[in-house]
Amino acid sequence: MGYFALFYEVVDNFVERRAAFREEHLKLANEANRRGELVLAGALAEPADGALIIFRGEEAAAASRFAENDPYVRNGLVKHWEVRPWTVVVGGEAKNKISEIRGDS
Repeated sequence: MGYFALFYEVVDNFVERRAAFREEHLKLANEANRRGELVLAGALAEPADGALIIFRGEEAAAASRFAENDPYVRNGLVKHWEVRPWTVVVGGEAKNKISEIRGDS
């Protein structure tokens, strides 16, 4: 199991423009969360120019599928998205916790 970060770069006035699609977007996110795929999600603030959605699984496919089906993406509110593997070293289910790397007990 690994973590994958889905990054969104959104259009200007995203907060105002998302209203028409927000309910469908949140439904999609909640379904992915119930399946255990989506771990955390939220918009970046100050400025509100992106979002970060964290997935957990064997491969990045769930994150890509989410983006491809997201009404924000389908309706042009997301200018660019990308999925990247995320190596977690502290917290969650990190493979190499800092104390293990340093040899602390």
